[in-house]
Amino acid sequence: MSLWEYANPQKFMHLSRRVLPFVAGAAALCLIVGLVWGFFATPNDYKQGPTVKIIYLHVPAAMMAINAWVMMLVASLIWLIRRHHVSALTAKAAAPVGLVFTLIALATGALWGQPMWGTWWAWDPRLTSFLILALFYLGYIALWAAVDDPDTAADLTGILCIVGSVFALLSRYAVNFWNQGLHQGASLSLDKEENVSDVFWFPLLVCIAGFVLMFVALVLLRTRTEIRARRLAALIARERMG
Repeated sequence: MSLWEYANPQKFMHLSRRVLPFVAGAAALCLIVGLVWGFFATPNDYKQGPTVKIIYLHVPAAMMAINAWVMMLVASLIWLIRRHHVSALTAKAAAPVGLVFTLIALATGALWGQPMWGTWWAWDPRLTSFLILALFYLGYIALWAAVDDPDTAADLTGILCIVGSVFALLSRYAVNFWNQGLHQGASLSLDKEENVSDVFWFPLLVCIAGFVLMFVALVLLRTRTEIRARRLAALIARERMG
């Protein structure tokens, strides 16, 4: 069995219908456990106080905002190279979800920054690149809406996705590229010494798993909707021609 078989809309619809309830259920379970554990069963930080608990929303949202764009990039490249419509529709479906994650990351970052930095916003390299990433998300969604021909829209948004990937990369590695800036380094790292304390780290991992599963569930659901909308548009066009 080849992965490319699921580029067939019918096979994708069949598989996603079976998988979606399990992914959605696992997402709900992880989010409930992770957020309740993080917000109500962990202590306040000795420096940041209760403000530290924003990481249970901010860190997973920021990670998924970047990874959603990476997923859109991969799907767009598949469309541009192999012309599989499901990949183009998957990228389209992921964009509003990624935008919401980006806005959550920006909002929770501001809530954390005001008591920690004394300001709601700073033109920090990571914050600025994240704001630009949000604008790319908006531009991507608007471009899909502005172009009537679906294949042309997929081509143009695919190119836009490639360009926007620069800012997704900067959002992830800005702290490493520039030593200046208020934003701290990564909360999670392969280097155990750079991770937050275990008392915060374990519930954070559960929250991250919940956000990943929620993203997958929402993208599957929205892709199914996009496929149905494409089929409906084709039927309407056929009736008008007939």
